[in-house]
Amino acid sequence: MKENGKIRIGTRKSDLAVIQTKLVAAALEKEWPELKTELVLRQTMGDKILGKPLLEFGGKGVFVSEFEQGLAEGEIDLAVHSAKDMPMELGEGMAIIAVPRREDPRDVLVTLAAADLSGKKEIVIGTSSPRRQVQIEALGETFWPGASVSCRMLRGNVNTRLRKLEEGGYDGILLAAAGLKRLGFLDGSLPQFRFQYLDCEEFIPAGGQGILAVEGRSGDEEAIRLCSPMEDQEARLCLITERKVLRLLNAGCHEPIGVYARMTGPDSMELLGICGRGGTVRRTRLTGRRKDAEQLAVQAAAELEGQNGN
Repeated sequence: MKENGKIRIGTRKSDLAVIQTKLVAAALEKEWPELKTELVLRQTMGDKILGKPLLEFGGKGVFVSEFEQGLAEGEIDLAVHSAKDMPMELGEGMAIIAVPRREDPRDVLVTLAAADLSGKKEIVIGTSSPRRQVQIEALGETFWPGASVSCRMLRGNVNTRLRKLEEGGYDGILLAAAGLKRLGFLDGSLPQFRFQYLDCEEFIPAGGQGILAVEGRSGDEEAIRLCSPMEDQEARLCLITERKVLRLLNAGCHEPIGVYARMTGPDSMELLGICGRGGTVRRTRLTGRRKDAEQLAVQAAAELEGQNGN
């Protein structure tokens, strides 16, 4: 057991980050009743700078590096991240020591319930994600016949984004279903908004979307032992597979690339991907056995790069 029977968990200060970290803390305390958890809140550079795309000041690492420093220096024992915000390479001596069960991986199109967009010639969607941009622009005709769709940068926490939509800065915004669910925003408590789920087949999520990653020191056997009961093997396999595709594509945080793996049976899985690099949109949809996940990732990356004749 950790010193004084307490484990310190680092998290960002946003409402969603705190809720997600409390889910991990609750799982730990349920499994180990004698264990006490303490949340250590930090505001990262990614939370402070909202007027620029992440690519301009460090990419995904801006949400993670400060917690890795805290882990390395012994200030915290664990850190909880949204897996889709994690860079491909973790800091030296760091590891994802637990992957809980995946929440809803879908994206959600949010519009004002009272808004009538049917007659508009241009629909403005708020998002800072090129992955979302390339897909919503392609689907625009389906949602708003006769209108063109353009995207305008939108960053900030979920509450900030919803407020900016309500203030009229956008006709719609795109958010992750997992975050909305964890915040309790899909329970009917926000009737001023309309929430439309986007199927993963037509609107492919970001790699790791809906998954929480519990990061710790790779040699911290005590933390690994304490976290092991919350581990979900299917979620970890999906995360490993999705991150493998992104790594093979050398995909940073600011590229139009989505990848999503899911189990379709006891020994079967499906892998979907989209890549919009260079103005050409390529898609892939592969099926195979669970034990062949790595080969599926390699094949998917090749097809998304335009190899294999695609």
